[in-house]
Amino acid sequence: MVRPAEATEVYILDDDDSVRTGFARLMRSAGLNPHPYATAEDFLAGVSNLPHACILLDVTMPGLSGMDVQQRLIEQNIHLPVITISARDDDETRTWARSLGAQMFLRKPVDDQALLDAISWVTGGNRERQ
Repeated sequence: MVRPAEATEVYILDDDDSVRTGFARLMRSAGLNPHPYATAEDFLAGVSNLPHACILLDVTMPGLSGMDVQQRLIEQNIHLPVITISARDDDETRTWARSLGAQMFLRKPVDDQALLDAISWVTGGNRERQ
């Protein structure tokens, strides 16, 4: 399948293989271009400021947490919209994610349509800034 030149790139960082695989399949079925990563280190080595891109970021992971990753993105001057996804749904986690720049917070399990709508919303705003 040939992707349009401006296909949305979706970086997926989640340590759960089944979640990563499911999100990647959903992205491909919606015409998006997924980039799944199992570790924060691999993700941080591969992420770049692509136009029409966003990040799906799990909060709780071994090693660097989603919060640590958000801090590293700031340090690396990576300015992509972040959708934080977590089974942890408490005020502290939401506040911390937003304070580091996450544009949305979704609770696992995530509804497929809600996730696609969130991606459309955050990348639509990203396109307007281009």
